[in-house]
Amino acid sequence: MPVENCRTVAFMDESHALIIGGTRGMGRSLVGRFLKEGRAVSVVARRPPADQEQLDHQLTRYWQADITQPGLLNPILSEIVRDRGKVQSLVFLQRYRGEGEAWEGELSVSVTATKNIIDFLSPEFVEGPGGSVVIVNSNASEVIVDEQPLGYHAAKAALLQLVRYYAVKLGPRNIRVNGVCPITTIKLESQDYYLNNPDLMRLYKKMIPLGRLGTAEEIANVIAFLCSKEASFLTGQNLTVDGGISLRGHEALARLLKT
Repeated sequence: MPVENCRTVAFMDESHALIIGGTRGMGRSLVGRFLKEGRAVSVVARRPPADQEQLDHQLTRYWQADITQPGLLNPILSEIVRDRGKVQSLVFLQRYRGEGEAWEGELSVSVTATKNIIDFLSPEFVEGPGGSVVIVNSNASEVIVDEQPLGYHAAKAALLQLVRYYAVKLGPRNIRVNGVCPITTIKLESQDYYLNNPDLMRLYKKMIPLGRLGTAEEIANVIAFLCSKEASFLTGQNLTVDGGISLRGHEALARLLKT
C-alpha cells in the first residue's frame, strides 16, 4: 500500500505519539506498547533503533537527530507533523550519554532540549481534549544517587518543576503534562546482568515491598496510561513508580538489610 494511502487510514491525528529517545530500553518497550494500541509512532533519537521488527513496522518511523540543536531539530519536528499528523502524545525519554562536561551536557539534554521541544510542538497538538506530555524522570530528582554527578541531579530536579509549570501553562490548550519517576528497572539490554547476579536480586527483593524489580514494560504501561483518555483529568503530577521502596524509612531499611 502506498505510504500516503496508509497514512490516510492509519496515521490519524488523535493516535500519533512522538517519542524523544525511544530506541533502547524503556523507549523500545513504549514503542511496542503504543503499536499494540494501533498508534502511529514517531521516534527521534541520536541512535538508530535496536529492534528491527519495530523498525520495519508500518506504523513506526525513526529520525536521527541531535536534540540539543534546535536549528537542525525543528525542521525535523515540522516534517514529522506534516507527514504524520498532529501530536496526541509527546514522551521524553532521552538521556545524556556524551563525553565532556557533565553539568552542561545534563542540563542541555534533559532540561533545555525538553523545554525547546515542548515550546515548538505545543501549537501542533490535536485540537480539543486528549493532548498529553509525559517526561520520564529519576528518583535523583529528590534523593542523592551516589553514582550520578551533580549535573544529573540538578537536571532531574529541574524537570519536576518543569512538569508543574507546563501543566499550568498548557492546561488552557487541553494539553496535560505529567512526569514518571521510576527506580532501576529490568530492560532487555540489562536482564542478563540481573539474572547473573542472584545476590543483588535477593537484596532488591528484600528492600522493595513488592519483592522485585520492575520491568521496562511496566513503566511503559504507566506512561501509556498517562497518555490515555483514562487520565484525562490528571496533570502536573510526578508519579513515583518504584514498587514501594520510597515508602520505607531509612532506619527501618537499614535494620531490614542487617537481618
